[in-house]
Amino acid sequence: MKKAWGTVLMFLLVCGAEAGTGVGKYAGEFLAIGVGARSLAMGGASVALASDATAGFWNPAGLARIDYPQIVLMHNEQFGSLLNHDYGAVALPVGPSTSLGLSIIRLGIDDIADTRLAGLDASGNLTYDLSQLSRIDPNRVTYFNAADWAFFFTYARQTSPSFSYGANLKVLRRSLDSHSATGVGIDVGAWYNPIDGLFLGANLQDITTTFLAWDTGTNELISPTVKVGGAYQLEALGGTFIPAIDLDFRFENRRTASMIHLGRISADAHTGLEFQFKKLVSLRAGYSDVKQFTVGAGMRLPKLNIDYSFAKFSGDNGIGDSHRISLMFTLESDQFKRPGE
Repeated sequence: MKKAWGTVLMFLLVCGAEAGTGVGKYAGEFLAIGVGARSLAMGGASVALASDATAGFWNPAGLARIDYPQIVLMHNEQFGSLLNHDYGAVALPVGPSTSLGLSIIRLGIDDIADTRLAGLDASGNLTYDLSQLSRIDPNRVTYFNAADWAFFFTYARQTSPSFSYGANLKVLRRSLDSHSATGVGIDVGAWYNPIDGLFLGANLQDITTTFLAWDTGTNELISPTVKVGGAYQLEALGGTFIPAIDLDFRFENRRTASMIHLGRISADAHTGLEFQFKKLVSLRAGYSDVKQFTVGAGMRLPKLNIDYSFAKFSGDNGIGDSHRISLMFTLESDQFKRPGE
């Protein structure tokens, strides 16, 4: 089953690389998977909630709220380990109100079998005609990789205890066998705390429309996405409940692939709930934009957060479940603390 999914994914990638110039409805979809096991366990509802190194992805404005340098790492396997999703980020407080960050994402399929030069007919001669194909010569099979890379360079600034803003310079790199594409985009975010316990956030992704140029002469455009969200902290049962909700607005004419659509505009929701007990242990649940239930847990140790999330694909489709584990290291020491005013 894994080989079958590999063939399907390779076909989609090849079609994308050879398509004509235009807006790719799913050209930037690999960035919609999300990062950080905490956020993913809450269905990806993190635009208003992310206030650590993962904010460089979810909402650059949230990065202004860190007080110590942080490093986060995550590994995620999908489709029965066929697809590897890796993420790493570092965030640094600079001065009394500014933060800088670097985030790196890789989504890749490795060791894809290329049988284009390995087909033999009944006489044992090389053939490109599928109707004459008799068998595959394993000695002629070669292998290649397909990978998407994203680099986020983040700047965030806090103008008051209740408001911050930020921006990403985003560099994308896609590769398929010997071909590759490069693109540059910009995200702009804001975070607001209007009343005690209530957090609001917005992230305008690819606001200038991100341009991906392939070395084959093919071009793709990633259209803007508007992400807005809210979260609320409520003290109860000896701990803290944090419900959160995000809405993603896209302008790619997604119809059946979205929860709500009106003409070219579509909207998808993420919802999540977290319960923190004494800021040591957390339990989480959520519902993502792909109509998938998620659960997870987290543990906070001195200078280390360990988070886990689980997502189950419905039906007997053979693509397996998703387990995500992320580690966050915080240099929580006076010598690294953000300097005061």
